[in-house]
Amino acid sequence: MSARGHAFGIDIGGSGVKGAVVDLDTGLLTHERLKIATPRPATPEAVAAAVAELVALAGWEGPVGITLPCVVLDGHARTAANIDPAWIGTDARALFSAALGGRTVTVLNDADAAGLAEDSYGTARDLNGLTLLLTFGTGIGSALLYNGTLVPNSELGHLVVEGVEAEHMAAASIKDRDGLTYPEWAQRVSTALIHIENLFWPKVIVAGGGISRDHEQWIPLLTNRTPVIPAVLKNTAGIVGAAMAIAGGIAP
Repeated sequence: MSARGHAFGIDIGGSGVKGAVVDLDTGLLTHERLKIATPRPATPEAVAAAVAELVALAGWEGPVGITLPCVVLDGHARTAANIDPAWIGTDARALFSAALGGRTVTVLNDADAAGLAEDSYGTARDLNGLTLLLTFGTGIGSALLYNGTLVPNSELGHLVVEGVEAEHMAAASIKDRDGLTYPEWAQRVSTALIHIENLFWPKVIVAGGGISRDHEQWIPLLTNRTPVIPAVLKNTAGIVGAAMAIAGGIAP
C-alpha cells in the first residue's frame, strides 16, 4: 500500500474543540492533541474562531477536516446537539473555510467521523460488509459503513423502540439517571440493538463512548445476535475520522 501521508482533523464537542495532525498510514496522532474549550455560547462564529485559533496553534497550513455534533448535509448543519441552536441551517463548510482564510475544509457528523476511524484503524478494520458504530453517551450516536464507505447521518439513536427513542432507553446517561446496574442497563441496550439489527443486519457492532472503557462489565451481558466489540480509538476517533474525511474527499 502506498503512503497516505498526513492530514489535520478537528473534533468539536460540547466541552472542547480538539485537533491534531494524523498519520493516515497508522491512524495515530503525530503529536499530542491540542484542545481549546468550546465557547459559551457555542455559536457558529465563536466556534469558527476557536477552530482558527487551534489550527494556528498547530501551525497547520493545509486543508482541514472538521466534525460537528450535527447532521450535516451538503456542508450545512441541520441539527444541533450540545452546541448553540443557531447552528441549524448554517453553511458550516463556508463558515470554517472563511475563518481559515479560504482554505479547503470538509465537515461531517462526529459519530460518522468516529465510525470512519474505527472501521479503518480499529478492531473492525479487517472485516468486510456492514459495520455499525454506536456511541453511548448523553445520547446514542451512530455510523454505518459498508466495506469502508460511509452512509452518513444515520441517527439510529432516534429509532423508536417500544414507543421510546433508543437513546432515551439505552444511552449511558440513562444508566446514570435511573441508577441502573450494568445487567439492568445491558438488558435495555440489548432491546435497542435487536431492533436496530433487525433492520440493518450489520456484520459487527462497534460500541463507543466513554462507557466502552468498562466494556467487560456489560458487553458480555448483551443478548442480541450481532457480535459487539468495544471501540479502541477512544478520544482520538473523531480527530482521525475528520482527517480521513478531508484526505479522502468525503463531504456529506
